Amino acid sequence: MTSLAERPVGCTPGTAPASVEERLARALAAAPAQRQALLDDVVVSQLGLARAVARRYRDRGEPTEDLVQVANLALVMAVRRYRPGRGVSFLAFAVPTITGELRRHFRDRGWDVRPPRRIQELRSRVLAAGQDLEQELGRAPTTMELAQRLDVDERSVRETLAALESYRSLSLDAPTAQGSGQATLADLVGGPDEVLEQVVELEAVRPHLARLGDRDRHILALRFYRGCTQQEIAEDIGVTQMQVSRLLSQTLRRLRRQVGA
Repeated sequence: MTSLAERPVGCTPGTAPASVEERLARALAAAPAQRQALLDDVVVSQLGLARAVARRYRDRGEPTEDLVQVANLALVMAVRRYRPGRGVSFLAFAVPTITGELRRHFRDRGWDVRPPRRIQELRSRVLAAGQDLEQELGRAPTTMELAQRLDVDERSVRETLAALESYRSLSLDAPTAQGSGQATLADLVGGPDEVLEQVVELEAVRPHLARLGDRDRHILALRFYRGCTQQEIAEDIGVTQMQVSRLLSQTLRRLRRQVGA
């Protein structure tokens, strides 16, 4: 059974089907009430062309269904804009129109983190050159070899290669590896680390601690590193608990003033 997209439009049995250009010319000459129906028939008959162009861009990170929709909309644009009789076939006009819309879709909608436009435009060239050079060299090409092949500076190639990683982001719910059970990327994300957050403070106070007297350093070590109580410190150094409290207060106040300065 002939599908709607393949069924000839505008012909009768025993006659050759009208070309797309002829049907579009007929639509432009028709009354407004009939013109849209004729244009719609042309669009339906050329949906296979839109799908064929869209399939060229599959496996590039975008769902095929989305690419087909973009190509179909571009086909509608091409049908509306095409003007027969200007020396260009509809095919030669429609394919670049659909291709341009697909490339625009990748540029504007395909990136999770959008790099500068020059990097977006260089992306496809870097990928193609990388595949060619890998076949020629039998190994992955260097950035310098890619830059020489594309006649661009090496820095642009490095930026493009780095940007490739931002085209698609991974969900934290994604598994860490195939067949790894319930482990996800979220399980590998670190949380707040109190020890790391104290590094700056510890480094700031270190030289001032070194200038303290032996007894003051010993008291601080007992209190903050061994977790001793003031009574235990008093018994260790042979003074009263009140004296320990006063010594701690004086030492800490001096350290805060020195670090703050």
